[in-house]
Amino acid sequence: MFRGSVVNVETLSSSTALIHHAQQGEVESCTRRKVKRLLSFQRYCHASRLLRGLVPHTPGSLHLLDDDYLGQAGHMLSKVSAWNFDIFLFDRLTNGNSLVTLMCHLFNVYGLIHHFQLDMVKLHRFLGMVQEDYHSQNPYHNAVHAADVTQAMYCYLKEPKLAGQLSPLDVFLGLMAAAAHDVDHPGVNQPFLIKTRHHLASLYQNTSVLESHHWRSTVGMLRESGLLSHLPADMSQDIEQQLGSLILATDISRQNEFLLTFREHLDNQDLDLQLASHRHFILQIALKCADVCNPCRVWELSRQWSERVCEEFYRQGDLEKKFDLEISPLCNQQADTVPAIQTGFISYIVEPLFEEWQRFTEPSLLSQTMMGHLHKNKARWSRLRFTHPTSESQMQPHVEEDPEPEGGGGGGGGGGGGHEEDVP
Repeated sequence: MFRGSVVNVETLSSSTALIHHAQQGEVESCTRRKVKRLLSFQRYCHASRLLRGLVPHTPGSLHLLDDDYLGQAGHMLSKVSAWNFDIFLFDRLTNGNSLVTLMCHLFNVYGLIHHFQLDMVKLHRFLGMVQEDYHSQNPYHNAVHAADVTQAMYCYLKEPKLAGQLSPLDVFLGLMAAAAHDVDHPGVNQPFLIKTRHHLASLYQNTSVLESHHWRSTVGMLRESGLLSHLPADMSQDIEQQLGSLILATDISRQNEFLLTFREHLDNQDLDLQLASHRHFILQIALKCADVCNPCRVWELSRQWSERVCEEFYRQGDLEKKFDLEISPLCNQQADTVPAIQTGFISYIVEPLFEEWQRFTEPSLLSQTMMGHLHKNKARWSRLRFTHPTSESQMQPHVEEDPEPEGGGGGGGGGGGGHEEDVP
């Protein structure tokens, strides 16, 4: 599942073999990716054709300039700062290229290409590599999730409390970290890699294994694409290190560490956004919020993400059961229901973090809207815990949403997600 994987065949049910059984054809897909990675000239030619709009409309291509992009997808991009932005629809309109398309658009919005004198061919090449290295077989940790987190990060970067304080480098780091934060995710968690003795668990000494891999993979693609090769060496190295600090912050096991520090800063009122170190810390918090913001979305989007992440959990549980391994927490489909998982996730992870984010924004219109959705979604999942299991998937409510504010507090009024009468 990981490029260059070499696993000792004597280990207990090699995790690479397990994931191979769970995701048929993945090995062949990874082999094709390796070949493409080696043929850098081929990638260069492909990107050159892309810029001229000559790439054929095949499922694997990155055609950004087709009719969909100029039509409905382009219209959606004009509202990309709206909190009810439907990333699933956007991904369909871009024919599976939501991450590349969104990142190109946001880089243009912020003038980052001009500011950092980025080569367009190298930029498209890098973004294509990142998008390609997400596993489309994963129900949750895929390129659409990365695009969703990137769109949320954009909304947070536009918060009035933050927007005027950010440098172009801050924005560049925030968007890049959001786009690449889960790249090459295998669809299983760290405990699975540890107990199956995966080589990455040994490489990173069982600490932030996945996050370290996401970061190192990103650095490898940055260097291979040459995106930062024109910058001074010390600057490109600093960018790589800061990207690592941001991506490593998404390790859920470090949640309390960041939450307590954030709370302490807010209690002491000592955050100084003139300081680069404080801005970096807020970028870490913003990325953590973006990574777990699904319960703060409107119900129709939030529910889809909840079902996707639980499906990924259940697949891991089925894999563990198949190979007589202890089933990980939240991965037993017979015992762990979607409503129960989501209620706990909201209560212990999402709610505490977003309560502090709301304090930080003082609070912004966007924060109020997110908290409104969060409370209504939590109530909905709580009620679903006590209904018949099938009602959860059968329920397709028709909800007329109130106008959503754009990221940073622009746009219409706040408020929650679905109307209260839609809650069972």
